[in-house]
Amino acid sequence: MRSTLTLAAAGRGAAGEGDLGVALVGYARVSTEDQATRRQLDELRAAGCRDVAEEHASGGDRDRPVLARTLARLRPGDTLVVVSLDRLARSLSHLLEVIEGLQARGVHFRSLRDPVDTASPQGLFTLQVLGAAAQFERALIRERTRSGMQAAAARGRRAGNPGLRAGDPAAIRQVTAARRAAWLEGLAAGADAWLPAVQRLRAEGRPWEAVVRYLNARQPAGAPPWTGERLLRAVRALAAEGMAERSLFDPVPRRAAPDRLLAVVAGIVLSDPEATLRQIGARLEALREPTPRGGAHWRPGSVAHVLARARKAGLLPAA
Repeated sequence: MRSTLTLAAAGRGAAGEGDLGVALVGYARVSTEDQATRRQLDELRAAGCRDVAEEHASGGDRDRPVLARTLARLRPGDTLVVVSLDRLARSLSHLLEVIEGLQARGVHFRSLRDPVDTASPQGLFTLQVLGAAAQFERALIRERTRSGMQAAAARGRRAGNPGLRAGDPAAIRQVTAARRAAWLEGLAAGADAWLPAVQRLRAEGRPWEAVVRYLNARQPAGAPPWTGERLLRAVRALAAEGMAERSLFDPVPRRAAPDRLLAVVAGIVLSDPEATLRQIGARLEALREPTPRGGAHWRPGSVAHVLARARKAGLLPAA
């Protein structure tokens, strides 16, 4: 399916703000190329949405890049607005998943034709009712699935995807694509919590290992820690979708040690001439002095390099 993004107003601020003083971002979707979104666009703009994302895709299609980009750029206080619930989600469980992800980021959700507005007590009550219905629906699905598997087993049939069991390349590609689309959708929905920090630190010339340490120091309790491999994979995926700059992967230039650092190291050595390289490094870490490349951990080799520069600058006597 073709996906398009239509922005009816450039930028944020006054454009796209409703009577509550928050940005109203509309999302319109039609299932086929010959269906028009004009009626949805008219209703969304009448509701105060001057910023509207338009997508041509099936409701059951997990790979909806316009929706993923729209969710990623929402900020706390914004409100995502749709004409009706079926324009956003492919199922009740998917709808609740999206709304709960928005709520966790401080973003509201409103459906114009349904009594769902998470900024109001009535809308939250409706959401709780929908959640109870979704839980009941999942219980029924589990029961039907279990009964179907037992009946199939009694007839000697194996459960699962026959194409996957047979190693069919087309079936494997289809399942892989669906899993990646679901992963990317969740990644984009939560990128606002960490991507700005990555962009700022990389712009400052910080290496990836320093970025990982920074993010892990601020991870919410219970959240899985970042690794270098996981972070690079996430940023590459967002860059491929146009949601992150490819310049984030530009090599970080080696930064010269500032004169202040030379003075700090010289002061440590003059106060304790017998200090070893490791002891000097420990003092620098205690003072939270970054290494010349922006790291937090001082290795003896890095300390020796700075000591040599301090001696060359005349701050310390020659060795």
